[in-house]
Amino acid sequence: MKVLLLSLACLGAPANAGAAPAEPSFLYQPSYGLDDRLRLPAEPYVPQPGDLFLATAQERWARVGHWLAGAASPHHSGVLFRRPDGRLGLVEAGPFNSLRVEVMDPLAHMRNHVGAGDCVWVRRRRVPLTEEQSARLTAFAERQEGKSFAWLRLAGQVTPLRSRGPLRTYVVGKPHGERSSFFCSELVLEGCVAAGLLDPEKTRPAATYPRDLFFDRSPNPFLDHNLDLSCWQPPRRWTECPVQLTPEGR
Repeated sequence: MKVLLLSLACLGAPANAGAAPAEPSFLYQPSYGLDDRLRLPAEPYVPQPGDLFLATAQERWARVGHWLAGAASPHHSGVLFRRPDGRLGLVEAGPFNSLRVEVMDPLAHMRNHVGAGDCVWVRRRRVPLTEEQSARLTAFAERQEGKSFAWLRLAGQVTPLRSRGPLRTYVVGKPHGERSSFFCSELVLEGCVAAGLLDPEKTRPAATYPRDLFFDRSPNPFLDHNLDLSCWQPPRRWTECPVQLTPEGR
């Protein structure tokens, strides 16, 4: 089946689509596959607090570093939250290899990744956050903006002292809440714990990688038995432009 990507005229959803986003934004069908396939049909995506963002990276050093740590792809992760002024933000530690925790516009950040040649996925919340959960996530995310990227702790993941060891994870890597620095998936899970979305006794932020957030599975025994992301949909590829069937594919 052949498909044509509408790269010249990215049209949004029809006017009667109700909650369609003002900016073009589409998700494809859920899949745990890391391949480059866009699984039709595409559906308009309206970001919401609690959604998880995942993306690949092109830099060879980042790919090699993740591979050495047993992380592989994807390489970036973040979580969406509602800012105090009502706008949505995406908080991520070290976006595009910066050394800070930053808050960005979600769709603009996703476009930047796709423009750089990366693949982007979203794990949507199955049930929207309650007002209390959303407020707690907002408060946490706002307090972390500007903090340092935990490059030293991340580098430690390729050493025997890492918090991800098959036995060490049972006692090391538990939630710390407020830290002076974070790496990306650690920040996501600390935020989810702070918002009451994940059980702190079963969550190991400092031992979890974006790949674990993608697959709901992990080679780490503790994470494989305890990480529960059932309140999120499986990953769905994101693009700014919808895919349509060519006449040959109808």
